[in-house]
Amino acid sequence: MTSRIPHTLTRNPHLTATAALTLTATLTQTQPTYNTPTGDINLTAVKHSIIQLIETNAEQRDDGTSLVGTFVRLAWHASGTYSQADHTGGSQGGRMRFDPEASFGANAGLNVARAALESVKAQHPAISYADLYCLSGVAAIEHAGGPAIEFELGREDAVSGESSPPDGRLPDADKGSSKGTIEHVREVFYRMGFGDREIVALLGAHALGRCHTDRSGYWGPWTFAENTMSNEYFRLLVEERWSPKTMHNGKPWTGPDQFEDSTGKLMMLPSDIALIRDPSFRKYVEMYAKDEDLFFKDFAQAFSKLLSLGVPLSTAAGKPWYQFW
Repeated sequence: MTSRIPHTLTRNPHLTATAALTLTATLTQTQPTYNTPTGDINLTAVKHSIIQLIETNAEQRDDGTSLVGTFVRLAWHASGTYSQADHTGGSQGGRMRFDPEASFGANAGLNVARAALESVKAQHPAISYADLYCLSGVAAIEHAGGPAIEFELGREDAVSGESSPPDGRLPDADKGSSKGTIEHVREVFYRMGFGDREIVALLGAHALGRCHTDRSGYWGPWTFAENTMSNEYFRLLVEERWSPKTMHNGKPWTGPDQFEDSTGKLMMLPSDIALIRDPSFRKYVEMYAKDEDLFFKDFAQAFSKLLSLGVPLSTAAGKPWYQFW
């Protein structure tokens, strides 16, 4: 796995000095300002530091939870603001360090993940925050037994949140009805350039982590093995009986609408249940419930594509990074 510094005007030997200056001046008027860390980056070493952080933090918690799901969510939310219509948003810039993105409701609780990664940044100062946030999700998935994710370095850091996309681009868990929620899920993912199969594959990341009432308002894990990447999320969706949650710890549930299994220990969001109520989504849920290898294959490609959104195209045949294979 190699690291690549993004192509820039000043590194292109085919541009004359005059042309480079002219084009640079033009781009400066329309592009956000970025800060690119310098120095060599050992991708394997950075991933190792992230994994060490996950393990140390899990030992300190000693409650069966970890940063695995939180790092996946960080990588997801750092990238999932992309719009293919105007090419705004996405993982370039690492703008969640600043307002307004840091204060988006959908990013509640991710300050914990960003703060935890400061120790990794201190160990590897050459890596950009934009790369680090995405890589934390990659390392977490692989550490949890998931597939290897194709990943390249090269994202640059914005110097402010001025170029942040508008709030509201990340998916909501509930739009008040199955029809509305299904339409919302498609609207969010289609905006980024994903199809139904990729949508279902990406939502399989709910095998990891849990919801917290002090962040999203929802409560509980999706599976009994929240630190292990598997197709269990899909199996549970199709095999368990899911009913609206009405009680919690012996008291009436007062949080947002969610679903629970027969034990009351597992949960599904309305957007999860939407996957088995929509025929197109459901066929992929059933497919992945039966074939974990297929799920891992599709997830790895879709997640790599997600993390590349908003990053300038590679000079190699003009293809995005995720289309190299």
